[in-house]
Amino acid sequence: MSTLHLDAEALYADLARGVQRLLQPDCALVGIWSGGAWLAERLQQDLKLDGQHGVISSALHRDDFGSKGMNASADHTKLPFDVEGRHILLIDDVLFTGRTTRAVINELFDFGRPASVTLAVLVDRGGRQLPIEPVFSAARVALAPEQRLRLAKDDSGRFSFDVKGD
Repeated sequence: MSTLHLDAEALYADLARGVQRLLQPDCALVGIWSGGAWLAERLQQDLKLDGQHGVISSALHRDDFGSKGMNASADHTKLPFDVEGRHILLIDDVLFTGRTTRAVINELFDFGRPASVTLAVLVDRGGRQLPIEPVFSAARVALAPEQRLRLAKDDSGRFSFDVKGD
């Protein structure tokens, strides 16, 4: 099987352009822990958005909790704004089955009822098990189900990808 090479920085630039088009008044960026949180933080700065971005964890609402146990990211949800009536732009690094997104939406609604929730991702790798689709994705790639695509961030804040299982 050939090795996948993705330029995470070029894809980030595409994501930034896509997110800028999706922004609307009273919109808040919320990054899904951990790669999505890195992206939301950098987007907040690069797009010079007012306020703060949020970070949300899927750990408390995962449907595989019984088999995997409590995840260390359970305490990573930080929403420094009122969710009620806000337009939420969820940011994630890699969308695969849709189960993390479903869990995050459940977590988000624990904090209030947003006006809308929109999903933008860096990479959509297909393989959905739930009817969840991003409004924007910087790339779509096909990977074998056993492969794992993970966003990495170096000390200078630059992004890259690791592919495991190929």
